[in-house]
Amino acid sequence: MEKKKKEEIFPDRSFENEAKAKGYSVVCGLDEAGRGPLAGCVYAAAVVLPDGLVIEGLNDSKKLTEKKREELFDVIVEKAADFGIAFSTPEEIDELNILNASLLAMRRAVDKLKNKPDFLLIDGNVTRGFTLPCRAVVKGDSRSESIAAASVLAKVSRDRSCLELDRLYPAYGFAKHKGYPTKEHYEAIRKYGALPVHRKSFTLYKD
Repeated sequence: MEKKKKEEIFPDRSFENEAKAKGYSVVCGLDEAGRGPLAGCVYAAAVVLPDGLVIEGLNDSKKLTEKKREELFDVIVEKAADFGIAFSTPEEIDELNILNASLLAMRRAVDKLKNKPDFLLIDGNVTRGFTLPCRAVVKGDSRSESIAAASVLAKVSRDRSCLELDRLYPAYGFAKHKGYPTKEHYEAIRKYGALPVHRKSFTLYKD
């Protein structure tokens, strides 16, 4: 018997609509990219989508190809009611820890919005440090369209920053591994040493 192919589930506006049913009018999705890498900034994005907008193929950025993410990035930037992109530096990651630095980047992304939202949908399970009404949504980037859109903006921005790191430090292979802890990345660190963009609080050397 042929195994039935599992139907892919895409994010929708359920969480956004629930917030609006409670009286909120400007609902913003938040997500980050780059918590796992050994180097570079952690990026975050905040996105407010207009009512009725349909973005074909929008999904958790990790489920999309690089080409699709780039295409969606342009669509979101053009059609979103509002968006903001921000980051926290490797120094801030080392000082605050990666979770707190990610939350800081998210708050900075909200601050970059042209109009202040009145409700936040935050990917994950932590809402610490946010002063606006908010809700944490576990795996929100695959459940909420606003968070999915934010995940795309954050991921593409983070990947573009790694291409710049590759131009600055061509021997380290940032264009390929995007700063993640791959065998090649560890070998480059062992051979050439840690860079200023490496996160000193992370394990940079492996036997």
